[in-house]
Amino acid sequence: MPTTTPEHDRRIAEMTFASVYPHYVTKVEKKGRTVEELHEVIRWLTGFTDERLQELIEEKSTFEEFFAKATIHPNAHLIRGVICGYRIEDIETPLTRKTRYLDKLVDELARGRKMEKILRSE
Repeated sequence: MPTTTPEHDRRIAEMTFASVYPHYVTKVEKKGRTVEELHEVIRWLTGFTDERLQELIEEKSTFEEFFAKATIHPNAHLIRGVICGYRIEDIETPLTRKTRYLDKLVDELARGRKMEKILRSE
């Protein structure tokens, strides 16, 4: 598997959460999941309330700002696998890894995985 490049990492850092969020919503709703379930997944990973999430969207926070304000769940390291061609556990840049954690959780939600499994309840 390829490792991320500095250019790739910079692109992710500068991308706004608000620009990606509608794609997350579309992806999960198209597969019969709800925005509430999406928010549950985001809350679990980041610690953000729905209100705080909305503020970050309105502020057009970059992923760098978004994750700087997040409290990452202690079990996030259990999120493994391949997303966008990268093996998550091999991504060295912390911000890129956190972003891919979120991508992976959204992907699992859209694929119909049970919430207990998605939220890494041990």
